Amino acid sequence: MDIGLVLQTDPPASTVVDLMVRAEELGFSHGWTFDSHVLWQEPYVIYSRILERTSRLLVGPMVTNPGTRDWTVIASLHATLNDMFGNRTICGIGRGDSAMRVQGRPPTTLARLEASMRVIRELAEGRAVDLDGTTVQIPWVRAGASLPVWMAGYGPKALDLVGRAADGFILQLADPYLVEWTVKTVRAAAEAAGRDPAAITICVAAPAYVGDDLAHARDQCRWFGGMVGNHVADLVSRYGESSDAVPDVLTGYIAGRHGYDYSHHGRADNRSTDFVPDEVVERFCLLGPPAAQLDKLAQLRELGVDQFAIYAMHDAREETIEAYGRSVIPALG
Repeated sequence: MDIGLVLQTDPPASTVVDLMVRAEELGFSHGWTFDSHVLWQEPYVIYSRILERTSRLLVGPMVTNPGTRDWTVIASLHATLNDMFGNRTICGIGRGDSAMRVQGRPPTTLARLEASMRVIRELAEGRAVDLDGTTVQIPWVRAGASLPVWMAGYGPKALDLVGRAADGFILQLADPYLVEWTVKTVRAAAEAAGRDPAAITICVAAPAYVGDDLAHARDQCRWFGGMVGNHVADLVSRYGESSDAVPDVLTGYIAGRHGYDYSHHGRADNRSTDFVPDEVVERFCLLGPPAAQLDKLAQLRELGVDQFAIYAMHDAREETIEAYGRSVIPALG
């Protein structure tokens, strides 16, 4: 199992770069960042510096979206970085949450997301596409260019799209029950579309907090349940509070949710996530000493997870990164 690191691009950018460099030294395979250019700094500029200072780390957004960036721009950004540093980028993509909503705009549609994934991959790998009747191709992309496109999603229609069209699946929570349900749904969709289900890379992303004070770790990671709750609220509005299409263990916990403060998005001090119960934090995250981290990672690997990506947004960021490099990654083999 690979271990990735997910950071927000808070200033100074040099700190983000330094942490990614250290992550590679410790055996992390992937370096991800949020892509929400109003709330944080522009990530693609920072990727260039990360790639320049590392040699094997794979880098990309978790996640970009086809609403705030032109599709051809996303393709060209990745193609440029791959031309400069080898095929070392991955395009994580979704409908858009904070990047869209902080501008008062709703997430994009799944139909638009599906079309964008095809265009981005084709252009970044040097092939021509039809854009509203105009043939477009990036002429300088070299032979052998490659850009995996990994899609994030929760609901049945999104999971079906992952199975039909994406190279990888990003699930932003680490609840084994929900991991099993979503992975099975994605793989069934892939098989129905005539694809090899095993060819889709499965990435689970969630906060990990290494330490013995479980109560403190829960409080530091409660924000994550609120972030996931934004997507869950969309599912509830679409499928209802109780539906056979979506497990109750995913939708039930947002009953006490009342609005959301995006000015504290992804931060431990976000008070609009107080509705998230301790039990959900423990299910969605990895908390506790290295032995507890390894136990849950073993469960995830058994369910077919290829990568666990750590959301490191809490007061033990550096300590958790170091603990993974010292005690977790070596034990994974």
